[in-house]
Amino acid sequence: MTPVAAVRTWAERPVVRARASDALYAALCLADAGSAADTTWRDHGPWAGAGVVVVGLLATAVVVLLRRTRPVLVVLCTLPAAFAGGVDLPMTLALFAVAIRRRDRTLGGLAVLTWLAFVVAAILEDGNWAEGAIAGSIIVSLASVGGAYVGARRDLLASLRERAEQAEATALLLQRQARFAERTRIAREMHDVVAHRISLVALHAGALEVNPGSGPERVEKAAALIGTTARQALEDLRGVLGVLRADPDQAVADDVALAPQPRLEDVPRLVEASVAAGVPVRFEDRRPDGAPPVDEVVGRTVYRVVQEALTNVHKHARSAQTRVVVTSGGPGAAPGDDVLRVEVTNARPVAGSALVPGSGTGLVGLRERVGLAGGTLDAGPLPGGGWRVAATFPRRPA
Repeated sequence: MTPVAAVRTWAERPVVRARASDALYAALCLADAGSAADTTWRDHGPWAGAGVVVVGLLATAVVVLLRRTRPVLVVLCTLPAAFAGGVDLPMTLALFAVAIRRRDRTLGGLAVLTWLAFVVAAILEDGNWAEGAIAGSIIVSLASVGGAYVGARRDLLASLRERAEQAEATALLLQRQARFAERTRIAREMHDVVAHRISLVALHAGALEVNPGSGPERVEKAAALIGTTARQALEDLRGVLGVLRADPDQAVADDVALAPQPRLEDVPRLVEASVAAGVPVRFEDRRPDGAPPVDEVVGRTVYRVVQEALTNVHKHARSAQTRVVVTSGGPGAAPGDDVLRVEVTNARPVAGSALVPGSGTGLVGLRERVGLAGGTLDAGPLPGGGWRVAATFPRRPA
């Protein structure tokens, strides 16, 4: 910072400005009192001059100390000084201070009272009231208009400063809300991705535990699948936790951003991973040929619906026959049936114990996700045993 900028910054501090204003008011009042005392000394003797000095000092003290808190009282207290040897500048400065802080009927009344004081002082001094009336009109008008301008400018600057601070606070709040929403989304992605991979690891490990006498090739293949899936889950977890541990007041770096989001076309790959883990899953895409492409948000949500449903199958019904069906309105659909549906159903499980404990929040978050995409979710047990998860989305242009 340059010396000029440092001095300007120091001078703009409120305390420094207040003290400088006090010094200016005091210097002007004392100069006027000194001039009036000198004139009175020559005309009426030393005692009269000393009295004017005392009156000027009192008026100066009142103006400096009380003009910010009691400006109306200051005007009333300095009125008598105008009759004591013509010490009228403290009264004028007091009216200026009132105009800065009040622009109402009180200012008008004090302006009239101050003008009358100039007229009376002129009559007492030399009997020429016209000169006092003209000088008083000019001085009172300048003090009132000047003080009103300064006060209006201060109010405008304070309003602009308040609006700027409010806008800055609002922007900061919106940034924090956006970061919180993004962290919530990341946490949801962690639940969807990591829980699914861990359930696959549990399935592979469970298969080895059930068949301890499997051949070396099968054991080696299962161990390789477990290792690959576990490493993928660890990488996903490390990336998500890296984002969540970042400073919330700093932007998230691009290198810790999430991987590309899944689409509807990735659902078969998701089903194949479950089949490779030993879960009997069948995928059926019943959309008509030539169907328009699916919106990106809807396709990603369909993928998450299938992922969460298969994760629950891995946990609680790993031996049950499972079917994933995707359908959409098309040429053969009923009028107005322009929707996209995904349904995951599984039969009654043969195994009675769960490989991985459930938190009970997966379907809750999934219902919210489907609702945000404009769809509806229906999940519940089937009459003959088993479970069904179905989501319906209105068709939107891609």
